[in-house]
Amino acid sequence: MDAETLMRRAIEIARVGMEAGQSPFGCAIACDNRVIACQHNTVLATPDVTAHAEINALRHACQVTGQVHLAGAIVATTCEPCPMCMAALHWARVKVVYFGATIGDAEAAGFNELQLPAKELLHSGGSDVQLVEGILREECRHLFFDWLRQPEHRSY
Repeated sequence: MDAETLMRRAIEIARVGMEAGQSPFGCAIACDNRVIACQHNTVLATPDVTAHAEINALRHACQVTGQVHLAGAIVATTCEPCPMCMAALHWARVKVVYFGATIGDAEAAGFNELQLPAKELLHSGGSDVQLVEGILREECRHLFFDWLRQPEHRSY
């Protein structure tokens, strides 16, 4: 599955989450050219600070496959994974992670981001997960702009 197609699925699910009052993050996971998980952030609904889109998608994908490891999986996430999410993606042994917006974009929208780029975390940790940035970046950044226009948006 190509990166842009998978990212469009992540963007769509982020918009579903935003319509439900959640923050503007989405993640899609594909294995064997088939989407097996597509989830949005549910931090505000749960309330659970670990309920990021990537974590939710990993949980769902592992339930679908019945496995903890998702070797060969391709992930598209609308924003650069935070350290928690990047570590979880590494532990799940996904093959490649595509992202659109950056942690700087999330911070500019009011999110309390750790200034530890995913690339640095992977390098420091010796991970072999491939990380590809900038996939549909403008569309992903637009999620933040649309979210900021919502009268009751909440960052954390």
